[in-house]
Parts: sequence; structure tokens; C-alpha cells
Amino acid sequence: MSAQHAFETTENTTRDGLVRSLSHRQMTMIGLGSALGTGLFLGSASAISTAGPAVIVSYLLGALLIAVIATALGEMTAVHPIRGSFGAIARQYLGPWAGFVARWSYWAGAVIAIGGEVMAAALYLRFWWPQLPLAATIVVLACALVIINLVSVRAFGVTEFWLSGIKVTALVVFLLAGALLVFVGVPDQPAIGFGHLTEHGGFLPQGPASVWVALAVVMFAFVGFETVSISAAETPDPVRSIRTSTRALVWRLALFYVLAVGLVVTLSPWQEVASSDGDVESSPFVRVFASLGVPAAASVTNVIVLVAALSAANANLYGASRLMHSLAHDGAAPAPLAVLSRRGVPVRALLVSASGLLIAATLAATDVGNVFTLLVALATFAVLIVWAIILATYLVFRRRRGNLPAEPGYLRLWGGSVTAWLGIAGLLGVVATAFVVPDMQKAAATGLVFVVVLLAAHGTTTRRRRTLSSDSTSESP
Repeated sequence: MSAQHAFETTENTTRDGLVRSLSHRQMTMIGLGSALGTGLFLGSASAISTAGPAVIVSYLLGALLIAVIATALGEMTAVHPIRGSFGAIARQYLGPWAGFVARWSYWAGAVIAIGGEVMAAALYLRFWWPQLPLAATIVVLACALVIINLVSVRAFGVTEFWLSGIKVTALVVFLLAGALLVFVGVPDQPAIGFGHLTEHGGFLPQGPASVWVALAVVMFAFVGFETVSISAAETPDPVRSIRTSTRALVWRLALFYVLAVGLVVTLSPWQEVASSDGDVESSPFVRVFASLGVPAAASVTNVIVLVAALSAANANLYGASRLMHSLAHDGAAPAPLAVLSRRGVPVRALLVSASGLLIAATLAATDVGNVFTLLVALATFAVLIVWAIILATYLVFRRRRGNLPAEPGYLRLWGGSVTAWLGIAGLLGVVATAFVVPDMQKAAATGLVFVVVLLAAHGTTTRRRRTLSSDSTSESP
């Protein structure tokens, strides 16, 4: 039985009860919604302070590495469009331990990321209403996201489509406006040109090694593209949708990030951008819109980053809830979390994920004992673990499948296993920044402990299931 046939049951549902109501356009927007968060609009200052204008090369290298991981994942998902995505596929090809570690790692990282995005959204609202209580605002925003996800899969897809559409449109406007300022100029302001790329210490003001060091920050701007494969189990034509969405996502992410960051360091001296420290008022978007005579440029930019934060939180909450549902279905999380509502929504898995985001957001707002900093380090390493497992799974996947069918438009990683090995080498290069980047040192230390805990938990869970199974067999007549 083919993977496609095994996936299908009725016109609108899978055999697991999930509702197939996401279009491939919505899938693409879900991926963009997860990956195009506040990190692009406000958070690129850290990478720019590390590498200067050469950060363009860092983002280009990061985009290439993400293209390898995303295409490998897309190729496997097109063959196995199943609940649990990369975690379930890793379980099939590498073993139960890999599925357990991959899904729990991604869930933990996603929940922490959602908490950070929700807290950021609450802070952006304070831009207009400074007296808003932060904790209450976080709760209200979290509840709104939960309600959207609880209604139905279709409601989530439509909401995410429009939220992502708004920030993609804003980004395109920024690119066009920035290009106008660079090449043409506006009344009372001549064309800026490319002088800022070389006039302030040169293109590599911090030295060639800074391009590598900046990858420690750059790579995590792309986190979230995995949600496309997670959503494959809830689309009517998963094989076609994953092919279309993966290709669109890869080139759009690369284009948006490389061009946007390139314009940022072209429009202003890199030292100015590096010192902005995520402040809306000093965002490059504000300067560009103000130069074009856009009224209330700071308010317009704040709307954009607010939508970006809510969109990323919404998409990641969806992904986290589906992975928790998958874990429960496979016996790797409490069984009640596998229950679906009549509309195919894993309500309990969603609520558990939402509770986690509230905890993360609370810690972010208070930073009790610097706990949230440790959680961010954990999320950082968790993502690296997931990406490494995806590529390791792909190596086994290609070895077992041999020659893939030459279907028109078949999604396939160029270079196959060789490219996957290069991707693994690239990930190791990012991990190696721990030798010079304190945050990566913290991420590696925290993450390694977390992985050991997960492996121990998996071993305990496996032994318990075997014991229960043997007891049940011995008691049977």
C-alpha cells in the first residue's frame, strides 16, 4: 500500500481523525508565519554587530543550509505525509529513541519560542498603551491564540494565512522602498548607493571569522519552517502540497532574509543598526518609511512587528500541539493527550502546549533567577538536535529507498546523501561556535543535559511498556 493511499480514508479526514482542510497556499504561509518572526524585523541587530556588512554572507550560508534541511524533510514528508512529521519518520528509520527525542525537543523549543513571541507582542502593545499590565496582556493574547486553534484546523489556517500575508506584504513593500532609496532616491534625498557596505571599516570590519561566528545567531532566524511538514497530515493532497510549499518556502525565506538584511546594512552604517537593540523607534523599517514620508512610521512598524509576533506564535502553537498529539498517540506522552475533538483538533495537547507558553512567557517577563535565559539556550540546542536528526533520518531513508521514481515535479534533494552529509557538517560548524560564543556554550551545556534526560525518560517509558505487556500476557488464560 502506498504512503498516499495509507494516508487517505475519507474525503475530509485521515484514519487518525485529523481534518484535512489546509490548502497548499496556507501551508506555505504557515511555514513563513513560523520562520518570519520578530527576529527579522527587529532581532537582526545582534548578527550585524558581530559581522558588520558581511552578515549578508552569513545569512546566505544560513539560507543554503536551511534549504538542504527543508528539502530533505520535504522529500521524506512527500513519501510519508503522516502525523508527527519528522518525529514519526525518524522513529520509522532510526528507531523509537529518535522519534522520541526529535518530537520532545522540538515541542520544548517551540513552546519556549511561543512564550517569547507572546511576551514580545504584549510589549509591542505597550508602545501605544504604556500602562497595560504585562502579565494580563500575555494571558489575553495567549487565550486568543488558543481559541483560534481550538475552533478548527480551517480557522487556524485562514487566520495564519492572513497574518502571514500582512507581514509578507510589509516585507515586500520594505524591499521595494529600500531599493528605491538605494538606486533612485526620493525628493530632497539622493540615491544612497552602496557606500555603507565598505565605508565603515570595510565589508569585513570584524574579520573573516565573524561570518562564521554570526551563524550562531543567524541560523535561528529560520526556525519554524518545519511546521510545513507538520501540517502535511491535515491537507487534502499532502504529496502535491508538500512539494509546492517546500519549494516556495525555501526560495522565499532565502530571498526575504538575504535581501532584507542586505538592504538594512546598505541603507545605514552597520554600527547604527547594531546599536538599535531591537527598539521599534530605531528599526530600519521606521527609517525607510519615514524617508518615504509615511505618516507615523514608528506606529506602522509596530503594527508589523506585532503581527509578526502573533503570527509566529500562532503557527508554532499549532506545530507544538500536533507533535504532542503524535507523541501521545505513539505512547511517548500521556494517552489522554491523543484525544481529538469532533472537529479533529487535539484539544488536550493544545492546552498543555498553551500552558507551557504561559509559563515561558511569565519567566520571560520576570526572568526569575535568569531561568528564561536557560530556557532560550535549551530551545537553541533543541532545534540543532532536531535538524541533525532530520538529516540523519534522510541518509537512512535514501539508502533504503534506493532509486526514487522519476515522477514529474518530484521533490528531491539535489546531491542526495552527499548534500545531506554537507548539511550535517554545516550544523557541526554552527555548534562549533560554542568555542567563541558564550550563548552557544550555554546552549550546548543545557541542551546536552536535556538530551540525556530525554534518553533516560525514553528508556524508562520503554521498560514500563514492556513490563505492562509481559504482565498482561502472563495474566491471559
